[in-house]
Amino acid sequence: MKTQGLSPLVVNLAIVVLGALFFLPGIGGVRLFDWDEINFAESAREMLLTGDWFHVQINFEPFWEKPPLFIWAQALSMKVFGVNEFAARFPNALMGIITLLTLFNLGRRHGGTRFGLLWAIMYGISFLPFFYFKSGIIDPWFNFFIFLGIYYLARYSESAGAGNAALSALFTGLAVLTKGPVGLLIVGLSALAWLISVRFRLSFRWKDVALWFAVLALIGGSWFIALAASGNGDVIRDFIAYQVRLFETRDAGHGGFMFYHFLILLFGVTPASFFALRALGRMPGRDSDVDEEAEATALSAADGSLRRWMTVSFWVVLILFTLVRTKIVHYSSFCYFPLSFLGALAAERTIEGKIRFSAWQRGMLIATAIGFGLLLAAITLFDFYKGALIPHVRDAFTASCMEATSFSGAFPVLSSILLIGTTVWFCISFSRKPDVRSFCILGAGNLLFGLTAICCTVPQVEKYSQDSAIEFYIDRRGEDCYVEPAYFKTYAHYFYTDRQPGNNCDDFEYLSGGTLDKPCYFVLQDIPSELERFSADVPDAEFLYRRSGFRFFVRPKTEQGSADKDGEGQQEGIE
Repeated sequence: MKTQGLSPLVVNLAIVVLGALFFLPGIGGVRLFDWDEINFAESAREMLLTGDWFHVQINFEPFWEKPPLFIWAQALSMKVFGVNEFAARFPNALMGIITLLTLFNLGRRHGGTRFGLLWAIMYGISFLPFFYFKSGIIDPWFNFFIFLGIYYLARYSESAGAGNAALSALFTGLAVLTKGPVGLLIVGLSALAWLISVRFRLSFRWKDVALWFAVLALIGGSWFIALAASGNGDVIRDFIAYQVRLFETRDAGHGGFMFYHFLILLFGVTPASFFALRALGRMPGRDSDVDEEAEATALSAADGSLRRWMTVSFWVVLILFTLVRTKIVHYSSFCYFPLSFLGALAAERTIEGKIRFSAWQRGMLIATAIGFGLLLAAITLFDFYKGALIPHVRDAFTASCMEATSFSGAFPVLSSILLIGTTVWFCISFSRKPDVRSFCILGAGNLLFGLTAICCTVPQVEKYSQDSAIEFYIDRRGEDCYVEPAYFKTYAHYFYTDRQPGNNCDDFEYLSGGTLDKPCYFVLQDIPSELERFSADVPDAEFLYRRSGFRFFVRPKTEQGSADKDGEGQQEGIE
């Protein structure tokens, strides 16, 4: 495929069209998942309901874990599309298109049209980046702003200028306004590591440094300053305490082993990660007829300064979140940017014939495609063999959830075969004649596989995980009642019952034993020990029904003499 003669306008239009075709379908077809997706969507819903766009709230009480920028975007989306899953995920689908446009145009500036295409392709067809653009979490926006904050620092390091300093501070400030000071921490640590790598050889002007901090304070600190000025300093204190806790503890039970993020990035950001390994360092399996010095020179070409910044920022984020005790997949998701850059750089040099497409790369690509294909097929066919697994599952809640029924048809299996087939074809084709066209075929297989997983398999997973509880919450919409999940954390009952400001009681002690002015529904995970505990805490609750992972009870209104009811059906529900 000849790329140098392609019109940038045509490529940009193609990215917009293809981005819309791949990022928009399916984003409204499955319910939001606890915790993060529902958390942010609920805050946006409450903004619209209360008209208070300044204070972030959950259950109409101050929520201090996140700043408001992404939630504002979701609220605006809900204002246009209504309060639903599509609206909650639309900002990230839009950010997906913006990200690919940005990578193509920045890549074209630094390495030509082909390199820009490769960078956009590497990012867009890798598995985790694709899935994240179809989610309702903060990180796609957060990572984009951090990336641009670092990118314009790289531009400043090449040629000092007030414009680059201001743009770096602007995007760093937007990152802070999206997720908090960790955005500044990542940019700052990347800059420090870069300075160490060049032995502090940087030509700068103090007025540019002052400008950087002024713009950062104006953008990133605006909301925090406004909070303090309006007498909400306690929200800032709670926010800072929460950020510290994430670094020091396994928050919300999200622990993991030391190399958790290494494996997530290696196998979750394919094919970019397997190409990037050639640019990150020497690997086994080097072709004997490729000169080592020539290969190193080739990988250092294109734009050496940007490559250094991308490499440094990759290691900073990976090491930082390896040290952080809380292990969540998206914590290292900024690394998708440097990985795709380095992967595109290695692919570019492979196409130029300066390095080889190694056997270990082909083997890892094919093995990973087979692994993902088998996983999707196993989930699709789960109903057919789960009966043999349930007796061996020790966790009572998991075993109960597995009782759900969900089969998404044969299409996911066909897409798994397509993924494996296109990957094998790519490995053969790219080995014989490396060009961009081969990535288009590989990308088609990856993206169709991802779309199938989103549209067919994720709804199936949702059936096994939270469907029965969500259905129960939806059934309570419009009913004058309380809804209380017992002994587990969730935000789903706020969003899916359409909770109103005057009905936000979450006091379990009152709801379980007080005199109720309206009935209270309790949702329990189907765990015997918690059912026994609930029997003791709420002796007058009536059992309603049990369904795949959950049991549902109601405590009737007690103002009219029903407080002494013995809870008919309660023992049936617990037994």
